[in-house]
Amino acid sequence: MTYAIQAEGLEKRFGTTQALAGVSFTAETGTVLGVLGPNGAGKTTATRVLATLIEPTAGSARVGGHDVVKEAHLVRQLIGLTGQYAGVDEMLTGTENLILIGRLLGLSRSRSRARAAELLERFQLTEAAERPAKTYSGGMRRRLDLAASLVGRPQILFLDEPTTGLDPRSRNGLWDIVRGLTDDGVTVLLTTQYLEEADQLADDIVVIDRGRVIAHGTSDALKAQVGGQVLDVRAVHEADNVTVRRIVADLAGTAPDVRDGLVSVPITDPAIMPAAVRRLDEAGVTLAELSLRKSSLDEVFFALTGHHTDEVEAEAGESAEAGTKEGAPV
Repeated sequence: MTYAIQAEGLEKRFGTTQALAGVSFTAETGTVLGVLGPNGAGKTTATRVLATLIEPTAGSARVGGHDVVKEAHLVRQLIGLTGQYAGVDEMLTGTENLILIGRLLGLSRSRSRARAAELLERFQLTEAAERPAKTYSGGMRRRLDLAASLVGRPQILFLDEPTTGLDPRSRNGLWDIVRGLTDDGVTVLLTTQYLEEADQLADDIVVIDRGRVIAHGTSDALKAQVGGQVLDVRAVHEADNVTVRRIVADLAGTAPDVRDGLVSVPITDPAIMPAAVRRLDEAGVTLAELSLRKSSLDEVFFALTGHHTDEVEAEAGESAEAGTKEGAPV
């Protein structure tokens, strides 16, 4: 099997802060690997190591068959990188931004202009090609930024939370572009904190929490870890929640998750649903909601870590604020 990306035991420390604590994963050539986790999990640090922007404290990694430390110059010839925020020059036009990248990569002026025109058309930016980037919408800037990362025709592309701050329409448009990249044989490493994004795009998913890989597999395989389906129950009267939790836990054999009055529990036997209806009716509980659905990646994250991604994001924000005050990198 050919791997475009191989990371083994990656560690990275910034002073006393352990950003990566032994991260290992692989990405097959021509696929999308989703690296999923909340803010502060270590996703961006791992990407920066793989893109040769920083060196690991320990462990090793190979990108395109080359060691990211010993053969960094060869790795850089194979990769493209788009960060969390658009890195285009706002004073230059869309065309000028892409021509500039082409010239920096050693393309002739005519080849740079031809490549710029090709990418502007592909990313539906032709009509805005001669406008300064500062006049672009957020979605247009992200598309231009992604186009810039493709000027050199990279074999491997790192997308570090590329849809941060985008509205749903712009996000969906960027998703379509990412799907098309693998058709050209490009390997994509996509870091994201959006569970739906990983579910939609990734052939394989790595889940990172607090600098460690806690799961690795396809979306379906990860969901199977918490049961194929989830039973959701909401009582009309909040006072009945205790009864709902007790009955659901008894039937499922595991403690349910309760968020905003919704009681959710993974199940493997669909017969639990009608049994729950009978038991709740006998207990005199009136239901506002009852449904059976597929597990979400958020529930996978909860099952693996004991907390939801948004809870970790809040903790990460507090840690980042403290780290900034102490002068530590965040």
